[in-house]
Order: sequence, then C-alpha cells, then structure tokens
Amino acid sequence: MARKRIGPQTVKLEQPPVIIGAAAVAGPLEAQGPLGQEYDRTYPDLTLGQSSFEKAERQMMIDACNLALQKAGITGKPPAVDYFLAGDLLNQIISASFSGLEVGVPMYGLYGACSTFCESLAIGAQLIDGGYADRVLCAASSHNAAAERQYRYPTEYGNQRKPYAQYTVTGAGAVVLAAIGEGPRITYCTTGRVVDFGIADPFNQGAAMAPAAVDTIEAHLRETGRRVEDYDLIVTGDLARFGRDMARQLAAQRNLILGGNYNDCGAMIYDHTRQDVHSGGSGCASSAIVTCGHLLKEMARGKLRRILVVATGALLSPTTFQQGENIPAIAHAVALEA
Repeated sequence: MARKRIGPQTVKLEQPPVIIGAAAVAGPLEAQGPLGQEYDRTYPDLTLGQSSFEKAERQMMIDACNLALQKAGITGKPPAVDYFLAGDLLNQIISASFSGLEVGVPMYGLYGACSTFCESLAIGAQLIDGGYADRVLCAASSHNAAAERQYRYPTEYGNQRKPYAQYTVTGAGAVVLAAIGEGPRITYCTTGRVVDFGIADPFNQGAAMAPAAVDTIEAHLRETGRRVEDYDLIVTGDLARFGRDMARQLAAQRNLILGGNYNDCGAMIYDHTRQDVHSGGSGCASSAIVTCGHLLKEMARGKLRRILVVATGALLSPTTFQQGENIPAIAHAVALEA
C-alpha cells in the first residue's frame, strides 16, 4: 500500500496543508437565510449585472477567488499560487473554465457534481503534501437559474415542485491552501465510491446521495479509527432535510449513530419556516458557502475544533435521465482541524 494511504479510500496527510484564506459569496435568497451575515459578499439579484445567468455564475466564482486570495495576502496577477482547482454544474464546467482564464495559473477542471468542493480540497491538499505545490486555489460554484434550466425546467416555467425537491444554491466558495501558514489544516481525505441506490427521479437527489454520504462517512471512520463523537461536527453537502433524515436512518442500519453533531449544509442555508425551498439547498455552492462562509469562521472563533465535511454529488445528466438511467452518487470527505 502507498505510504500515505491508511485504507482503500483514505489518506493521512503527513504535513497537513493549511487553509490560509477562504471566501464565500451568495445570492439574494441565501443572503436572507440564517447564515446570511456570514458570507463575504451577497448580491441583490441573480444576474449580478451580467447578460446571462451563466455569466453571473462565472462572476461569482471570480469574486470568491479574488476575496480568498486577498484574505490570504496574495496579490498580483497572476496570483502566486501553483494550481487552480475548480468545478461547477454546467456543461463542460464553463464557470470554472472561464474563471481559470481570469485567474491565469495552471488549472485542473474538476467535475464531481455537488461533491466538487471537497474533491478540489482533497486533490489540492494531496498536491501540497506530496511536494508538488506550495499553494493551491480551490473553488466551486452553482447558480439556481442556470442549473435548473440545464437539469430540470427553467425557473420561468413556474412548475410545481414535489415536497422532497431541492433548491439549487446560488453562490461560490474559494479556499487557498498552503504548505505553511496559520489556519485550519486538512488532516485526512476520504475519496468516495460511486453508489447507485436505484433512484431515478431527478427531483429526489437527497435520496440518491444519502447512501453515498453514509458509505463515505463509514469508510472514513473505519480507516482512521475515529468515532462520530470525535468530531465537533460532521456535515454533509446537500442532502437537505429529506436526505439528511434518510442518511441518519441508513447509518443506523450500519450501527452508526449520527446524532446531534451531524447536520447538512443544504438544511442550514435557508430558513424553512419562511423561505420556499422545499427540502432545502443543493448544488456545488451548498457545501462551499457553508464551509467557507460559516464553518471556517466558527473554527476561528474557537467554537469548532475538528469537523468532517462530506460533500455529496448526484452524478446525473439530462442525457442519462432521458434514457431512463438511475442517478448514481458520490461523496468526498475532508477532515479539518484547528
């Protein structure tokens, strides 16, 4: 087995990379949610003054990257980072690609659906720990209006959604990882496996992703020798309320109790008593803006010392849906420690 691998899915970073800068930007509905004051920048509308929703999403990612670099004290153009790792939900990851044009450093474009944020952190951390980079910029984004019209129906249709349907989060998050510096460190990375639970309804993504989340959490705990209670918080990416409850049930079937220190980013972003988001949030930005905008700040405040972020992704496309395929899913986890 490779020296740094401690199990089939998990690596232990010998020199854990540091998060020296992070930023979250969010759309108008997200700004009105319970975490609204935590985001570094919010926008009054979905267009950001751009001519399309897709261009607006690109601008959000660029803004998040620039803010994260500023927080890291990195100036100049191109910035002094070795790689840009980024992805989004749109075809050919166009938000990330055009943002890479703006950032101007060597880039790896990533696609793990809504798991992309933790995928970028895991790969970036391993690049640094392996000695291949000193600094890496990681980013992920999603946009409600852009993603909805690609995967389901344009929001202008006003179609009726089912109670378990989710609302794609409008926002972007970016992190600067470094070999040295001050801040939380990434200590373990657990790479998910593709799981198919037999769900074919593109509106029921929480049910499709919950088994993948549980599979990755169980693998992480088994391979690290840690317990659920060793973490101040275990948070999944975008299962929302329906998928979060399902994850608890599936975990209990494996004798794994996800108790009061477990939550889901998609359930945290909105106020479900007054915001019409049905089950809750989804999208790459779900885990990205909660982690960059809230959880890392809670770590800086001393309220969280060790957290496990498990970004979840439904690996569907309009093509596979139209061909009657199920929705396979994946989840990637990173352990963050103060």
